[in-house]
Amino acid sequence: MQGNTARVWCLLGRKAGDNTQVLALARALGWGYEEKHILAQPWELFVHLGSGATLAGIDRAASSTLQAPWPDLVLSAGRRNEPVAQWIRAQSGGHSALVHFGRPWAPLDAWDLIITTPQYFLPRQDNIVHNQLPLHDLAREQLRPEGEALRARLRDLPRPWIALLVGGDSGRFVLTADKGARLGRLADTLAQRSGGALLVADSPRTPRAASDALRAALDKAHFSYRWGDPGDNPYRGMLAQADAFVVTGESMSMLGEATAMGRPVFIFDPGDGDTPWWRLRHNYRYKPLSHRLAMAWGPARMRRDVGNIQSALVADGRARWLREDLLEGAALDLQHAAPSRAPVVADADLQRATHAVQALLREKLGQP
Repeated sequence: MQGNTARVWCLLGRKAGDNTQVLALARALGWGYEEKHILAQPWELFVHLGSGATLAGIDRAASSTLQAPWPDLVLSAGRRNEPVAQWIRAQSGGHSALVHFGRPWAPLDAWDLIITTPQYFLPRQDNIVHNQLPLHDLAREQLRPEGEALRARLRDLPRPWIALLVGGDSGRFVLTADKGARLGRLADTLAQRSGGALLVADSPRTPRAASDALRAALDKAHFSYRWGDPGDNPYRGMLAQADAFVVTGESMSMLGEATAMGRPVFIFDPGDGDTPWWRLRHNYRYKPLSHRLAMAWGPARMRRDVGNIQSALVADGRARWLREDLLEGAALDLQHAAPSRAPVVADADLQRATHAVQALLREKLGQP
């Protein structure tokens, strides 16, 4: 690190939400950064049984080159990038500071700084920053070009425009066809009762059957984008133009970005309600079953519950549940909704993380 400039590497993987956090912090630091794209091998999980500082779990030919001069700071997120970050620090002789997002598999003291959110049960300690939502640096003004481009395609739709942002399977949440149909009915009813229209977008995680069932349940004219459709993804334009949002509750990134727009947000709970999980066939798929077992038998710090974030947003008045018994009141509110002037959680979270990293590098490099 020279003067007020540091060499920053951003380890980027296959998960868009992880990459968004890493890049948001890198831009906020203002030091410039290099993107290092890391492609993991299918069997990368086994490298966690070893030392933790290795490139054995990645496809080196398909990944970015990792060589000196080594960085002052490495920003990483996700299990697949952990051994890579540890390897870089080892090659640098311990010089590189490591900042990791979320909940690491490696011991907590293996990181100079961890930036986490409420769905993870991490303790309060000096090297952990607790934020309310995953980081991003999206603002409505920043999205204006994409918003204006999309606006021309929406001009025949009545307002309010309600963006329906659909995620998919994650942890204990499984987005089945039945849940997709229920989400479609609830969102369509909200649009009809408020006199508006839906702007629908799903994601790479959205199961095809759930996406099909959702769209089949929509009776009202709407704008729709299915992941992989030709043309540009309108997601950023929808963030800019929407008067309100409906978001599937398992997606922390979409919840964070929607709440940052200062518009009403409604959360669809993709859980299974009061039905015991073991009575439902879809919970015996590999991912939800492995998650349930890990939550039951794994160490406390390896557990997570995204319901913590959903509940906090509702308790703070920053979001409401999308439920049949609440639709009438929600529709009336949307007819008279005004942009929120409440402080944006994302701004405070990003500022908190930025200050923590700046302080870390000053301390690590002996600067005042």
